[in-house]
Amino acid sequence: MNAQTRLNSVTRGHLMSSNLRFLILMTLSIFISGCASYQAEQSDKENKSRKAAESNTSLGLEYMNRGQYEVALGKLKKAVKEDPGYAPAYTVMAVLYDRIGEKELAGKQYRKAYEADPTNGDVNNNYGVFLCQTSDARKAIGHFQTALEDPFYSSPSIALANAGSCELGRGNLVEAEGFLRRALTLEPDLPDALMSMTQLNFEKENYLGARAFMQRYEAVASPGAAGLLLGYKVEKASGDEKSAYKYRIALENRFPKSEQAAELRMVSDR
Repeated sequence: MNAQTRLNSVTRGHLMSSNLRFLILMTLSIFISGCASYQAEQSDKENKSRKAAESNTSLGLEYMNRGQYEVALGKLKKAVKEDPGYAPAYTVMAVLYDRIGEKELAGKQYRKAYEADPTNGDVNNNYGVFLCQTSDARKAIGHFQTALEDPFYSSPSIALANAGSCELGRGNLVEAEGFLRRALTLEPDLPDALMSMTQLNFEKENYLGARAFMQRYEAVASPGAAGLLLGYKVEKASGDEKSAYKYRIALENRFPKSEQAAELRMVSDR
């Protein structure tokens, strides 16, 4: 593999990872807000168990966001013990395991969340993200589709953007573009979809289109290392050395120790 090929590979890999998003806080709020109807149909004992699970999951999420992972894990384990059917507890636990690098344990918890509530949009979106990042992109698309079928799912643009990014990572450009354009129809300024469309157009060698989507992205968000590297590649391929240089300087100044900066220096030195 030559230097330029490695550069392309690194850019795609990091973009796919950064463009796929978890909606953990939204998942939690949706489940909690929906508990009134659940409680009306259940016994007092079941209601108390659900409330205890909600409370411990909320605390677990708070501790996790503070970086207190051991305390958070204790609260989340208590939540699933109180109510084994409470999907948000498994989801937050999965994210915690993912953050500390325990991918296998994270996968098990995402699976448990799905088994607890298999039609829920947020659950399927989150599980789809994990599958696309780690093991089975084809199966992930099915979960994104299931998320879109949930009439109570409040963020279909996110699931569509995730599906598009996942298909892009598989090299399925036609399918990816279909998902991404649907996402942008619902939410024209969605940064995830705009960056993925930049990558997609670059791979199609439509450099003017890639530049246009990058400009739309930069109007609503600041690119990270992978985005700056992609911007450099787009301008370099377009023959605009001045604009390419700006992206290069931004990447080296803002992310000097990043893998993308190292790859860019290696290619540029040749």
